[in-house]
Amino acid sequence: MTKYDTDKPIYLQIIDRITKQVIRGEIKPGDKLPSVREMAIQSEVNPNTVQRTYQEMERMGMVETRRGQGTFVTENNTVLIQLKVEMEKQVIERFINGMRELGIEDQNIVHSVQMFLKGGEDRD
Repeated sequence: MTKYDTDKPIYLQIIDRITKQVIRGEIKPGDKLPSVREMAIQSEVNPNTVQRTYQEMERMGMVETRRGQGTFVTENNTVLIQLKVEMEKQVIERFINGMRELGIEDQNIVHSVQMFLKGGEDRD
């Protein structure tokens, strides 16, 4: 069963999931996405939600819909790089905000990340 965060619209969560699959190379540029009906079944959502997802992804330039053929991931590398950079920024922003909410100062955040990446024992 697919779990969704109640704090964020489902269609945006589906966009995030597909974007991550594209970034990881699980879905390749030029690949055809499942039909609206198939994606709705896979995602356990209403087809209208998937339609909105695909429309928003098309607006973002991430996919293109070809009449009678389906919806395809863009082959425009500039768009794909921008999507990756934007996703990276979102992840970093959530992390930094979470650390700041804990009262951790910026230089300590940087130190903790460096130690974590080095595999040091200063992980807590």
